[in-house]
Amino acid sequence: MIPETVYALCAVTSIVCAVLLLRGYRATRTRLLFWSSVCFVGLALNNVLLFVDLIVLPSIDLFVLRAAMALLGLSILVYGLVWDSR
Repeated sequence: MIPETVYALCAVTSIVCAVLLLRGYRATRTRLLFWSSVCFVGLALNNVLLFVDLIVLPSIDLFVLRAAMALLGLSILVYGLVWDSR
């Protein structure tokens, strides 16, 4: 019961962060907010896949897909930070 709650709360938190960052981007059009919100979308997908992997479908290993979502989100953030620094 506790692991399910923690995984679900982590997913909800990252989704809320992504939504708030997107709202901030829409209001100010600051590109750093855009890159951060895209990163959090990737991290939210990672957390949702973690919940699905460990709780809903424990017989199927989604580790590679989860890791790819996290890597993609963080890579986009790093790209945005480098691109906006020029």
